[in-house]
Amino acid sequence: MSIVLAFSGGLDTSYCVAYLRAHYGADVHTVTVNTGGFSPEALDALEARAYALGAASHTTVQAEHDLYQDHLSYLIKGNVLRGQVYPLCVGPERFVQAAAVVRVADAVGATAIAHGSTGAGNDQVRFDGALRALAPSLDILTPIRAQGLSREASTQYLQERGHEVPAATTAYSINRGLWGNTIGGAETLTTHEPLPEAAYEDTVAPGDAPATPARLTLTFDKGLPTAVDGEAMDGVALVKHLHAVGARHGIGRGMHVGDTILGIKGRVGFEAPAATILITAHRELEKVVLTKAQQRHKGYLAEQYGALVHEGHYLDPVLKDIEAFLDSSQRTVSGEVTVELHQGRLQVLGCTSPFSLFDQTRAAYGEANEAWDGRDARGFSRIYGLQAEIAHHVHQKQATHA
Repeated sequence: MSIVLAFSGGLDTSYCVAYLRAHYGADVHTVTVNTGGFSPEALDALEARAYALGAASHTTVQAEHDLYQDHLSYLIKGNVLRGQVYPLCVGPERFVQAAAVVRVADAVGATAIAHGSTGAGNDQVRFDGALRALAPSLDILTPIRAQGLSREASTQYLQERGHEVPAATTAYSINRGLWGNTIGGAETLTTHEPLPEAAYEDTVAPGDAPATPARLTLTFDKGLPTAVDGEAMDGVALVKHLHAVGARHGIGRGMHVGDTILGIKGRVGFEAPAATILITAHRELEKVVLTKAQQRHKGYLAEQYGALVHEGHYLDPVLKDIEAFLDSSQRTVSGEVTVELHQGRLQVLGCTSPFSLFDQTRAAYGEANEAWDGRDARGFSRIYGLQAEIAHHVHQKQATHA
C-alpha cells in the first residue's frame, strides 16, 4: 500500500504521517502545495519535518500562480467577501491543493490519498469532494476525522514517539495562504472573545502601526490589478507586496461568524491585508464605471459565486457560467485608485478611469446640467413617485373605512 498525504506541517498532518505508517505499514509520500504564505526556508523546514516524521518521499508543489489565475482573480472581480467581512482566504486553496496532490498520487502509483481535516470543519467536505471527482479510484483516508482526535491527543501521540510538537501548534491552528491567514483557537469557539495579539502572525496591532499614513495608487486593467504606484507586477507579486505593506499598517484583521457547509455556525479570525485593500479599491472603481443595473446583478451573482467556492462546489458548471459574466462585466473596469492606510483604517481617496460614467460635461449632481432642464426634472420627480403616492392614498382610505 502506498499513501499520498496532503501535508501542511501542522499538528494534524504531522500526526497523520506517524499514524499512517504505523497503522497501515505503508509508505507515506507527503505533498506540500504552496498556495502562498511559505518562504523558501519554511518549505525546506516542512520537507525536513516530513522526513523526520518518517515520510518515504516529500514533494513541494508551487501553486501560487494557479491559485491567483484560476480563483483569486475572480474573487477580486466579484468583490467577494463572505458575510461582507471574510475574504475567502482558505476555500479556493483546497481545490488547487487537491488537484496537485492527485497529480503526485498518479506519479507515485498511490493506492490512497489522505488529508488531515477534522470532522467538524469545512475542509473535509472541500477535500473529499475534489478528491472523489479527480481521483475516483483512490481511497480517501482521514485519520483525524475517523478517530475524532483532539489536538491534545494528537500532541501526546507524537510526543510519546519522540516527535517534537511546538507549543504554538497546539494552541492555534493557522492557515497561511496567498490571500491571507486564518486563525482558529479557543477564542474562535466562542462568539465574544477576541483573539490575543500573539495569534496574529503578520499584521501589527493598529495602535502600534506607524503614525504617518501610507498612500498607494493601484492600477487596474479589466478588473485586475497590474501595478502599485506605477510599478508593474504580476498578480502574485502584487498580492504579496500589498500583504506586506498592509500588514505594517495593521490593515485586514477581522473575525467572521458564518454558516459552515455542515449547517452549524462557525467563527474564524483572519488577517488579509492584500485582499482587503484590493477588494475595497476595486469596488470603488466599479462604482465609477459600471451602471446601476450592472452593479446590482453582478453583486448577486458574485455572492452566489463566493458561496459556491466556499462550500467546495469547484466543479459545478455554474461557476464557469458566473465567471463568464464576471469577465464581461470587467471590460471597462480599468483605471487608478488611490487609497490611504493608517493604523488599521483603510480609506479610498479617489479614482480615475477613461470609462468613468461620472460625466460632468452633461450633469453634475446638485449643480447645473446640460442633460435636462427644470421642467424635465419636475415631471420626472412627479412620475417617479406616482405609484407609491397612489398606494399610500389607497391604504389610508382603507384604514379610514375599517
